[in-house]
Amino acid sequence: MAWPVLLATAMAVLAAWSLIRLVSLKWNSSSQQPRKADESCRLPPGSRGLPLLGESLEFFTSTPSLELPAFFKRRLDRYGPVFRTNMVGQDLIVSLDRELNNFVFQQEERLFQIWYPDSFMRIIGADSIITTLGSPHKYIRNLVLRIFGPENLRQTMLREVQRTAQASLLSWIDRPSIEFKEAISSMIFSVTAKKLISYDSVTSDGNMWKQYDAFIRGLLAFPLCIPGTAFYKCMQGRKIVMKMLKELLDKRKKATGRQGSNIDFIDVMIEELKEEKPTISEKAALNLIFLLLFASFETTASAITAVLTLLTDNPEALQELTEEHENIQKRRGDPNSEITWEEYKSMKFTSHVIHEALRLANIAPMVFRKATEDVHIKGFSIPKGSKLMICPSSVHLNPVVYKDPNIFNPWRWKDTAEPAGGASKDFMAFGGGLRLCVGADFAKLQMAIFLHCLVTKYRWKAIKGGTMVLAPGLRFPEGFHIQLLPKA
Repeated sequence: MAWPVLLATAMAVLAAWSLIRLVSLKWNSSSQQPRKADESCRLPPGSRGLPLLGESLEFFTSTPSLELPAFFKRRLDRYGPVFRTNMVGQDLIVSLDRELNNFVFQQEERLFQIWYPDSFMRIIGADSIITTLGSPHKYIRNLVLRIFGPENLRQTMLREVQRTAQASLLSWIDRPSIEFKEAISSMIFSVTAKKLISYDSVTSDGNMWKQYDAFIRGLLAFPLCIPGTAFYKCMQGRKIVMKMLKELLDKRKKATGRQGSNIDFIDVMIEELKEEKPTISEKAALNLIFLLLFASFETTASAITAVLTLLTDNPEALQELTEEHENIQKRRGDPNSEITWEEYKSMKFTSHVIHEALRLANIAPMVFRKATEDVHIKGFSIPKGSKLMICPSSVHLNPVVYKDPNIFNPWRWKDTAEPAGGASKDFMAFGGGLRLCVGADFAKLQMAIFLHCLVTKYRWKAIKGGTMVLAPGLRFPEGFHIQLLPKA
């Protein structure tokens, strides 16, 4: 570490502990209980941990597996599935309870509303779709669905995803080793960025992709914004990308109107901004594009990498998956013709593999909400204004819900109804309720089409890496290096 970084870190630590000493007496003497909603119900048990830091350090500690993180395990054993904690000065009620989680999602914008910690909002932009409620949120969501909705997926995106997957796989064939997560991220970014802002990764210098890579590394890092930290690099990456998007928006405003298949999401935003009373501001539009660029490729790339890692270790599942896709190919008049929508919808075992990988990998490790009214449930009070952290992995890894939950078993879905609409109280990989991930259908389509292109023409050999950890989100600390080979 460079001396300036060491000095800055030392100064930050000294300042933090000085502040801790100044506020510790006030912290200890002030009420350590949120306002009670009802004396007949009790607040969830728990601890606030250290002043200011709370229990953040333990929360951000890596878990060297896909099991429920130790932070949650310890508190589940001590307090039960609903407990209180504090992270970076923010009191939270944590729910590991499937019934409470589902209740919160079903009461969206009635008893609960969207909320995220300040550090997270600093990254994604405080003025974004995440903060909109009611009719404005519904309107903006419908704008996004013009690109990622089922109709556009069927008519346009299916073909583009397949062609991009085929071209990418072909470009990997002569390389002795590729880092799969990085390669698949670049591939998906090229699809989504083209539809959102007409970004061509082939002709560009790749600068935007590099900045998003820095953004990703700091998204779930400890929010210490000093030079040298992942969070600082993340914020710097955001600043650069936002500048690039602003320049692109200004340039596009001056250009003549685009039509037909050339229209992208930034064109949709410009038309909205021209309205007499636009629903979205320019700042919010830029934040929305920024968020969509990230959300539409990073989570999907992590999920596909998890699928490939799990299939590598399970030859039986890989064999059944391959047979499903080879049978689809055999039924065509021309084996090299493009995948049809009907073929995509027929990929049943593929869907089982995707759902099982999403269940195990827990790409979205937590979601947040805030109580807008006093709530009494399961013997607890949740006072108005309380912040909630919902942990999907506690449901996905619950042995009462899923037998042998830490084992990759896609066949379990043959006897389990896949979640209608993408979510249920037992499956929350895409969230739930009114805030169900707008790109859920697009993500599943990309995963299925890539797997089809992969297993029908290629095989792969693991070179190194492939270890998955939660920190607290899914990470591949050693990467996943493979060699892609043509089928004999």
